[in-house]
Amino acid sequence: MKHRSSPLRGAGHTLIELMIALALGLVVTTGAISLYRSQRAAFGRADDAIRIRDAGLTALTVIGQQVQMAGFIPADAPQAQQRPTVFGCSAARPTGADDNPVCEALTGRSDGIAIRYVGDSVSTWPSATGQTTDCLGQAVSTANGLVGGNGVLVVNRFYAKASSSTGEPELYCDGNGKSGSAQPLVEGIERLRVKYWLTGAQSGVDASALASAQWANVVAVDLCVLVRGAPQGRNSRYVDCDGVSALTTDSRAREAFWRRVAIRNNEGAAT
Repeated sequence: MKHRSSPLRGAGHTLIELMIALALGLVVTTGAISLYRSQRAAFGRADDAIRIRDAGLTALTVIGQQVQMAGFIPADAPQAQQRPTVFGCSAARPTGADDNPVCEALTGRSDGIAIRYVGDSVSTWPSATGQTTDCLGQAVSTANGLVGGNGVLVVNRFYAKASSSTGEPELYCDGNGKSGSAQPLVEGIERLRVKYWLTGAQSGVDASALASAQWANVVAVDLCVLVRGAPQGRNSRYVDCDGVSALTTDSRAREAFWRRVAIRNNEGAAT
């Protein structure tokens, strides 16, 4: 009598085969998770780089537009703009009276710059009541100095510092529409560096190198902003506003952006 084998004997799997299948599945799962994490990290770094670039270019545009306005007066103004129209501080921010600013040190060692011009409803965005506005959109009162027609003296001061509420670095502006009430304009700006070009000079100099009488001879400004990004889990190298290569220590990417702006309304600029 022939022995018949069970039809289920060939359909089973050995323990070794099961272990191999589990190992292969674990390798595939680990690879998929690793790929997902690397892609997510790459996307996060790319997104952070875009935010850094947007912040840097926005800050340079905002300050640069104001520098170009320095010394401007409307056509119907009966007298010339009081000079100097630009004043700066090294590792400090301009404070004090509009016609006699002084420097107040900043812990973040950001430079500060004050810009003066005569604004009207055409050269600035008008307020809801049609008044001249400062860098924060605040109406500038004629009490700050009426200069012919409807022109008033506008003074805007820019600097960078860490927010007292969030701790994040930001670009601030203090406009004379409401002096002493500076507000942040661009987040991520860790430092502002400014150098000034005098008539006939071969290079720009820091504000600390200028004497009081030399501010009237400034014809161009070099602007640089150092922008800090979000934590990325690794340190990276960057070049700061002084051209020095450095390594981050807080896992945040940084990038510096530069721009040179001529003071178009300065008579010395033409020469």
